[in-house]
Amino acid sequence: QVQLVESGGGLVQNGGSLRLSCAASGRTITNYAMGWFRQAPGKEREFVARLNKSTGSTYYADSVKGRFTISRDNAKNTVYLQMNSLKPEDTAVYYCAADRFDRSTQIKNPRQYNYWGQGTQVTVSS
Repeated sequence: QVQLVESGGGLVQNGGSLRLSCAASGRTITNYAMGWFRQAPGKEREFVARLNKSTGSTYYADSVKGRFTISRDNAKNTVYLQMNSLKPEDTAVYYCAADRFDRSTQIKNPRQYNYWGQGTQVTVSS
């Protein structure tokens, strides 16, 4: 079992940057593939990014590719989402999630992730 706590959200101007953190406890993040999802008001939760645990492969939603980067610091037991060139369309609650298995299919399906954080709000103003 692993507990996840997101932080780093806030209000940023169009074109600005934020770095979200997902601090894990209870287990080491090396046991998990880690993902980021987001949910805007009135919309379903959508996949943002994923980092597999063994291969190091990364996956990104088309809407964030080239702007967002997922990474991990094993010494800090923390996963990050660096967000650059932010747009108002990026406004959402961002969640980190852990998947016990490396996989290349169904990675955008939230049901494949075993553990979730509480979320952190990101608001991008125009």
